[in-house]
Amino acid sequence: MPENFADRLIAATHLKHSPSCVGIDPDYSKLPASISGHREMNDPSDSEAALDAILEFSRRVLKIVAPFVPAVKINTAFFERYYSQGVEGYYELIQDAAKLNLVVIGDCKRGDVGNTSEMYARSALSDPDFSNLDDMVGPDAVTVNGWAGLDGVKPFIDVAREEQKGIFVWVRASNPSAAAIQEAKLENGDTVCEHLARQVASWAAGDGLIGRSGYSAVGAVVAAKDHQATARMRELMPHCVFLIPGYGAQGGTAADIVPAFKPDGTGALVTASRSVIYAFNDPKYASQFPNQWEKCVEQACRDFVADVAAAIKK
Repeated sequence: MPENFADRLIAATHLKHSPSCVGIDPDYSKLPASISGHREMNDPSDSEAALDAILEFSRRVLKIVAPFVPAVKINTAFFERYYSQGVEGYYELIQDAAKLNLVVIGDCKRGDVGNTSEMYARSALSDPDFSNLDDMVGPDAVTVNGWAGLDGVKPFIDVAREEQKGIFVWVRASNPSAAAIQEAKLENGDTVCEHLARQVASWAAGDGLIGRSGYSAVGAVVAAKDHQATARMRELMPHCVFLIPGYGAQGGTAADIVPAFKPDGTGALVTASRSVIYAFNDPKYASQFPNQWEKCVEQACRDFVADVAAAIKK
């Protein structure tokens, strides 16, 4: 039986004793001075210099967090900002993360219909099928916008099934204004995001998608805003692994994510980005490790992992 993405992800979380994921969202203006001040990388108006800086930072962050978390989520927007060279850099980081045995999630939120969606799926998720790129791998999973329904998501599901990869359909966002749309009530009493969750649950149950763990290669991005609503999401999507944004810098706490997990501690992957990768800007860590940005990131990652583990154990 081919290895299912969800099985592989669950196994990786067990190996690291950590259902946690660090987001790689590198912003030049927030980089440590030792990198942005380097004579070859200290010009934010030069795309090559700025990109070199964020790639150097990202590679070092990957090495720091790899011993503690099973997965990283690389946000394509922070690389597409640098045009063609940035896209190339994004794929270079995927290779670096794969060599560190990290599960790599490409946070691209792609979505369209027809041939466009198929091309998105092939470019964003699939391993390259060109002979001159046969040593290159794509991400293990990507985030997908489900607004176009199954027509928009099916090409990604097909690639996931064929290549033992995964997708996370964006069901509930973490930003406050999203509630104006996602929490709107339908005639049957469901909210919009609950209706979408039902659709995702049906897609996740498709042929060849559910692995030995009981989870599907089709997961869901679900912000953990309150216990009751999150528990409802878990009820509606029993076979989906949840990718949980909002922890740390966006105000989410470990206690918020507990209902996303099943009683056995499986079913979700909690992400933290800015609170970990920019920990050197946090007085809590800067005072503990002055002028040691890498130590700050490592300690913040350790604290994040421990916080999530403690909340689930309770």
